Amino acid sequence: MAERPGRQPRKPHSAQVVRTERLTPHMQRVVLGGEGLADFAADTCTDHYVKLLFPPEGVTYPEPFDMQRIRDEFPRAQWPVTRTYTVRQWDAEHGELTLDFVIHGDEGLAGPWAMRVQPGETVRFMGPGGAYAPDPDADWHLLVGDESALPAIACALEALPRGARAYAFVEISGPEEEQKIDSDVEVVWLHRGDRPLGEALVEAVRGLEFPEGRVHAFVHGEAHFVKELRHLLRVERHVPREDLSISGYWRRGHNEDGWQASKREWNARIEAEQESTPAA
Repeated sequence: MAERPGRQPRKPHSAQVVRTERLTPHMQRVVLGGEGLADFAADTCTDHYVKLLFPPEGVTYPEPFDMQRIRDEFPRAQWPVTRTYTVRQWDAEHGELTLDFVIHGDEGLAGPWAMRVQPGETVRFMGPGGAYAPDPDADWHLLVGDESALPAIACALEALPRGARAYAFVEISGPEEEQKIDSDVEVVWLHRGDRPLGEALVEAVRGLEFPEGRVHAFVHGEAHFVKELRHLLRVERHVPREDLSISGYWRRGHNEDGWQASKREWNARIEAEQESTPAA
């Protein structure tokens, strides 16, 4: 009996920075293009994402870039670090991929990179992944998130047909962070100010008078408020699991490496707790 071939590692995409743009004080846009995107596609989900590959400081890799060779020849500490970002727009006609980055000065890895990267620089990434798009058969839609979920929420709103019934709540630090979205749905911008992150979102969804009919919901952002909204929607409002896209994009006090290592266990534990909790 012949041995089954091992799973082949996915080949990273290679692209070049075309242009950058500061959208708001804390949101930076980077547009990628180039021949390396010839076989790229991101047109089935509104939450498509890619995983950018950042070499650790001082580390360079041989060309052509080969992840398997890197894993074979470099110690694990020198493998590329990944950071996950939602596709804000994929322009197949012009072969341009738009990514928006939340930035906080020099904090983090990808944000500072997005601020300083220059046109012509090469970027490598894996993907796309993705699982959500607004269900056209739903009676209404609910979209909730913080800044990290804004690109996906904007994509979803722009994909909805005109006249679709939807409620969108986006929490941002202040009015200077509001963005123009090409949709007839009126976004409720919740200005955080000095309030705890996510508090305004939970309050807004709890205060919403839910319309009759089937809702298709998208709730993403910081893990703690997502946990509260998962309970509200699944336990109190009885939204079926299949009608709810909900997950923590990030978690306070954790970088992406730490959060991704514990995310599956966190989500499974919260899901089990809430599934076993009777509605009030």
